[in-house]
Amino acid sequence: MDSALVVGGTRFVGRHLVEELLAHDYHVTTFNRGNHDDPFAENDRVDRVEGDRNERRDLLTAKREADPDAVFDCIAYKPRDVESATDIFADVDAYVYVSSGAAYADEEVPKCEDETALESCTAEQATDDSWATYGPRKAAGDRIVSEAAERGVNAMAVRPPVIYGPHDYTERLAYWVHRVAEYDEVVVPGDGTNLWQRAYVEDVAQGLRLVAEEGDPGEAYNVGDRNAVTLDRMLDLIADALETDVERAYTSPRELSIVDLSPDEFPLYRDYPHLLSTSKIAELGYESTPLDEAMARTVEAHRENGLTGEDEGPERETEERLLDVLGTV
Repeated sequence: MDSALVVGGTRFVGRHLVEELLAHDYHVTTFNRGNHDDPFAENDRVDRVEGDRNERRDLLTAKREADPDAVFDCIAYKPRDVESATDIFADVDAYVYVSSGAAYADEEVPKCEDETALESCTAEQATDDSWATYGPRKAAGDRIVSEAAERGVNAMAVRPPVIYGPHDYTERLAYWVHRVAEYDEVVVPGDGTNLWQRAYVEDVAQGLRLVAEEGDPGEAYNVGDRNAVTLDRMLDLIADALETDVERAYTSPRELSIVDLSPDEFPLYRDYPHLLSTSKIAELGYESTPLDEAMARTVEAHRENGLTGEDEGPERETEERLLDVLGTV
């Protein structure tokens, strides 16, 4: 393979994917609506086709102009998106759909591609835009990929958990980076041992490329940090990257309720462990970035871009009121 079409390609996962493909000698075409700055506008190995992925004619135009060996679908959020793409790109060497670890229904540890059940998806959920239906919609896309492979389409899916890294516009991790950088003490929900596996964005890009090149049609592949860490260990990594220390106030739901907070209001908190097995993609040659390196790059990028994540979690004033109360108990 030497040519790729990236549906998306300017913001987060797609941006890193383009860089990964360029590093492996692909000629890349991005397809998007042009609503965001194009970081590859001056790169003569990257073309861009402007259009709406929801318009079949626009997708056909992108296919004709890119003539891709591989297609990477970073912004398919509804089952109909995947249905249309697997039809239009039925004859490419590889169609790779970016799914999600949220597609899994059962709370197993770890979640395995060929064993853990997927979410069901009703007709109403399939057309919804809310976070509550995100997992079911991604799972429906996975099933469409599998069905397309049965028809001879070289379609595959990649399932990452929460993705972090430079250019992350969600600012979930930026919330914790800002807290550690700016304050001596932070409120931590629970005892810090909750586990929600994450995936460094450059590794996700690597995984997408490997699946296109080496994956089997109809298969899904988990991708994530091979060394999953607790919330507490994540704070250690952030502090190390910032060359600082931070005190932690571990808080129970009852203590948080003093200031009308609950654990799930804190970003990257999950009550039950969420861990994906990555052994299947490792067989394709996947290796994740050492955590200290991944966090150092992420912290540097978030600080350089002034990201604070302040809208992603409790207000600092509320936390300080709780800290004052806990300090007098």
